[in-house]
Amino acid sequence: MSVEPAEAAGETLARHDSLYGDAEKVSGDTRHGSGASWRQTVLLAFQSIGVVYGDLGTSPLYTYSGTFPDGVIRHPDDLLGVLSLILYTLILLPLLKYVFIVLYANDNGDGGTFALYSLISRYARIRMIPNQQAEDASVSNYSIPEPGSSKTKRAQWVKQRLESSKAARIALFTVTILGTSMVMGDGSLTPAISGTYSTYIQQLQVVWISVAILFMLFSVQRFGTDKVGYSFAPIILVWFVLIAGIGAYNLAAHDATVLRALNPMYIVDYFRRNGKQAWLSLGGVVLCTTGTFIIFPSVALCYMGQASYLHKFPHDVADTFYKSIPAAMFWPTFIVAILAAIIASQAMLSGAFAILSKALSLGCFPRVQVVHTSKKYAGQVYIPEVNFLIGAASIVVTLAFQTTTNIGNAYGICVVMVFSITTHLMTLVMLLVWKKNVAFIAAFYLVFGATEMLYLTSILSKFAEGGYLPFCFSLVLMALMATWHYVHEKRFIDAELERGVVYLTGEADVVAAPGSSLMKRVVVNYVYTFLRKNLSESHKALAIPKDQLLKVGITYEI
Repeated sequence: MSVEPAEAAGETLARHDSLYGDAEKVSGDTRHGSGASWRQTVLLAFQSIGVVYGDLGTSPLYTYSGTFPDGVIRHPDDLLGVLSLILYTLILLPLLKYVFIVLYANDNGDGGTFALYSLISRYARIRMIPNQQAEDASVSNYSIPEPGSSKTKRAQWVKQRLESSKAARIALFTVTILGTSMVMGDGSLTPAISGTYSTYIQQLQVVWISVAILFMLFSVQRFGTDKVGYSFAPIILVWFVLIAGIGAYNLAAHDATVLRALNPMYIVDYFRRNGKQAWLSLGGVVLCTTGTFIIFPSVALCYMGQASYLHKFPHDVADTFYKSIPAAMFWPTFIVAILAAIIASQAMLSGAFAILSKALSLGCFPRVQVVHTSKKYAGQVYIPEVNFLIGAASIVVTLAFQTTTNIGNAYGICVVMVFSITTHLMTLVMLLVWKKNVAFIAAFYLVFGATEMLYLTSILSKFAEGGYLPFCFSLVLMALMATWHYVHEKRFIDAELERGVVYLTGEADVVAAPGSSLMKRVVVNYVYTFLRKNLSESHKALAIPKDQLLKVGITYEI
């Protein structure tokens, strides 16, 4: 964008109101994977086993005990109803919602509530910090109507309502930081809930061993996702093979008729028979949903095997997993279970680092040291201060709550709240960004929104039994983010306005990442910059003195 004397002001401004489009074009070749070799893809998949999938893989340790907290199965078919609930919850939320829908809504390869908020802000001016002038609303490329397109008109209507309502913008920002705060709370609860169920010894010993395990887990984070992932992946791979094998053994040895739970009518019968108790048990069932769907066969076999065992030995529901292990396999499985429980929280820790890195780029978190632990992948980061705080919180939670059941009451609220917030943000993405058919959007919102609301009301009934903890975490984090965003960033803009700046221009820069080869630095820093400057579309002039113009934007390292 060039700045020329005021005489040029009469020319019609046919320009983009920001350079968000540039940001969309600069994808970062290693973050999207479209050009990745098969070898690179396989290595990333193997690494992700140790980083991402351990969380879901360890949920069979405590799901049944959380669903039947009093240790009593009142009716044989209640077990089939709960198993059916577990299987269809896994299919509905992690598979249909996240794998097939939510994962496609990414912001330059990043995910999470902040990424969805950033994606929406590319198509509507919803940022709380003003970065445009009044005429931008009419010259925006998103304001151009497409004749005969009801989807575009609907998207334009949503855009105008969001931009014109300060209350809507504040509500959207508040919901976003609430979701992020809940994920951070989840990051402190996941290590605790996994650790407190990692041993088969007395409870007091469990607590202190869990504290030692947590200390070791947070100590190795500084080595980065790359090294941690490759170190943990073989253990988690062995864990999945073990739980699948044990599940298949239990099905064959005890009662294979539990496969009847694939019929969803058992869910209906379960609710008819138990009423309020069935609704309350959803707070335990939801513990099975943490993680992703890719290892569904192993986890499903494990749950079905446990149900088969409980059909024969219902009094063992409080400790189903360990009691269902064949005697010859107990100690190997026990050792791997402890290691898997340690690793289970890695997904949330890596996610917490990535989310706060995104929050930093949006001006919603105090400046902290962000260490990029990989030269290849920009999303692999480590934040020492955050690692220390989450580690301290996890140890405090473990010492205070001590049992998996108590921590599970708090943990479930985090999970379901993030589910619900994601559904609402995804609905906006479908309306505004994807411009989907209104019937599809309504079906998405009603099916997933209603399901998650059912789980949320159930888990909120345990608010006084530990459910208040994530709300306390979230309130502290929300206050921190809101204060930083509204006070610190506003103060910066006010100072610029006092200096005489009247117009902010958005611009994205691309530079070679530190450690790049000489050839890459020359091509990216000089050749690309020259071509972009001289071969791009012709710029239009703004009649604004240069000393009143402030350029803001993001620098992408590739």
